Amino acid sequence: MLSIKGSLGLESDGRNFGGHDRIALLTKIGELGSIAAAAREVGLSYKGAWDAVDAMNNLADEPLVLRAVGGRSGGGAELTDRARRLVEVFGHMEALHQRFMEQLSAVADDPLSDVDLVRRFLMKTSARNQLAGVVASVDAGAVNDVIQLDIQGGQRLVATVTSESTRSLGLVPGKKAFALIKASSVIVAIPDGSVRLSARNQLVGVVSYVRRGEVNAEVGIELKGGTVLVAIITLASVDALGLREGLDAMAIVKASSIILGTLE
Repeated sequence: MLSIKGSLGLESDGRNFGGHDRIALLTKIGELGSIAAAAREVGLSYKGAWDAVDAMNNLADEPLVLRAVGGRSGGGAELTDRARRLVEVFGHMEALHQRFMEQLSAVADDPLSDVDLVRRFLMKTSARNQLAGVVASVDAGAVNDVIQLDIQGGQRLVATVTSESTRSLGLVPGKKAFALIKASSVIVAIPDGSVRLSARNQLVGVVSYVRRGEVNAEVGIELKGGTVLVAIITLASVDALGLREGLDAMAIVKASSIILGTLE
């Protein structure tokens, strides 16, 4: 089940002002009248608490904590009216944020929810090909496992990963996962039936575009179901294969060239 977590934080002029931990420190200072005592209550070091107070005072438009230096075991401190208002407002904000997260989690529990899709969009990676799917099978080996992943359009990818990776990712049939494939790892061929290859992944599709560069070209191959695999090949290969938009083509990927991941 998809679990959503979030935290509330404040910024001042693009700089991190703080979140729950710093507001908790302010609250304890207000209750105890001592930065040292407040630090012990919230689990901060004495220096860490003073640094946090300095940072908050510097970022605020007016002082939040007034203090009288009294050494490591003493020294009074009190909150200004501005700080007390901040603590109160943050408490209201946290209550609203908590209700929002509960509502969002309720949406995510729906198997038809788009929340999981949004999370994929937020994922950043250098691999040009990022394919979402569901684990179809796991063939365990002594060192490496063979994972079959069903992707959009009924296509199936075969990846080889270590047994440790299978365990750490929790890869079991039915598990949602994604495959990362570098464009340079995709080989393009013409499916004429005369070539026999050892590569496990031989995905038939149609050339959707060819973008020529100075030395190499970027070739998009649209698979059944709309998934597009991107390959980077030489211009000489483009010309030798006669690649053009609309031509039947095959994307070939070795099982060892596929990286698998999960969002959990």
